[in-house]
Amino acid sequence: MPSIHNRIALFRAERGLSRRDLADAVGVNPQTIGYLERGDYSPSLELGMKIAREFGVPVELLFSFEPFESVAAALRRAAE
Repeated sequence: MPSIHNRIALFRAERGLSRRDLADAVGVNPQTIGYLERGDYSPSLELGMKIAREFGVPVELLFSFEPFESVAAALRRAAE
């Protein structure tokens, strides 16, 4: 099974949310959010959709089978 990459930490930081804040909002343990962010755990479809809904974005902006481009690389590319 391919690993699932995510941008949860990025979206969480942008919103100023702690792991506990996000966990409470989607009904899981804060450790689960940590496991997700580190890639140690793949979310269920339901959990992935709850997290996407919490951030108001499509699920594919948060999760991918391919690694996401780093923010620094995206900024460098945009500046060219």
